[in-house]
Amino acid sequence: MIVVMKIGSPEAEIDRLGEELGTWGLTAEKIVGKHKVVIGLVGDTADLDPLQIQEVSPWIEQVLRVEQPFKRASREFRHGESSEVVVNTPNGPVPFGEHHPVVIVAGPCSVENEEMIVETARRIKAAGAHFLRGGAYKPRTSPYAFQGHGESALELLVKAREETGLGIITEVMDSADLEKIAQVADVVQVGARNMQNFSLLKKVGAQSKPVLLKRGMAATIEDWLMAAEYILAAGNPNVILCERGIRTFDRQYTRNTLDLSAVPVLRKLTHLPIMVDPSHGTGWASYVPSMCLGAIACGCDSLMIEVHPNPAKALSDGPQSVTPERFDTLMQELAVIGKAVGRWQQQVVALAQIV
Repeated sequence: MIVVMKIGSPEAEIDRLGEELGTWGLTAEKIVGKHKVVIGLVGDTADLDPLQIQEVSPWIEQVLRVEQPFKRASREFRHGESSEVVVNTPNGPVPFGEHHPVVIVAGPCSVENEEMIVETARRIKAAGAHFLRGGAYKPRTSPYAFQGHGESALELLVKAREETGLGIITEVMDSADLEKIAQVADVVQVGARNMQNFSLLKKVGAQSKPVLLKRGMAATIEDWLMAAEYILAAGNPNVILCERGIRTFDRQYTRNTLDLSAVPVLRKLTHLPIMVDPSHGTGWASYVPSMCLGAIACGCDSLMIEVHPNPAKALSDGPQSVTPERFDTLMQELAVIGKAVGRWQQQVVALAQIV
């Protein structure tokens, strides 16, 4: 249920109203929009009459029910407005959201060594990326596959940030590692395999770093949004959703099926920022550029692209990783589509200046 306040409502009256509704056993969350303030009410509201709430203050414009099961993640909860997640990086604040240019996240699947991760960070920054992604802890299907270097890889990510000023995104697999990961990461990633690890979702929701939530391999959109609800309900409002492909019947030609239709569907259902990961979504580097272009055209807020200096020798996910050289040209191709749809304001450095 949401309470829409009239334009010009006094701050003291908004606070008083929130306190009074709290005595009803409801959690009142103030949401400041561009034009109005909305108070989101979470709790047992099934038997509440909207007219009863309307009488509590003359400054209430209307009271509306949120029909979706994902209350805080619902677009209705913000009275139709999109939210933004602002991440502070050494290069300055970077906002994710519908009303901002496309944010580019790039880097290898796994942090392998200092030379590789620092050089990759330099190259993607020069091409226009905002964030470096790299796995210190890697969930793998096989127990014999490379699992990441763990804590020592976190130190290498810090080194790459010091060298480039890029923000860092890395994955948490176990709540026991959350504190040390949050000390390094600017955004904590919850991967597809942990999307419904509810105890982990509660823990990442209780800490303050923004959270990147990837869609599970067999998750419906409602499953995904309900997972986001766990994080929001635990107190962390800064959630970014990432579409990374789902498991379908055809795995002969692509690793997964990248569901680009999820972007406009999510835009209708939720206020949260939307990222697309075409690397995991297709599994093949040759398909990544086309899907990046399509993702921007259909309105995503951010892209995650795997980049590796030598994909043939990558310790994980080499076939889906583009080279730094291909990433350079891809960024220029993305700028064309981004500008055409009004979603690009970056200055992409010319290749001659990069190489």
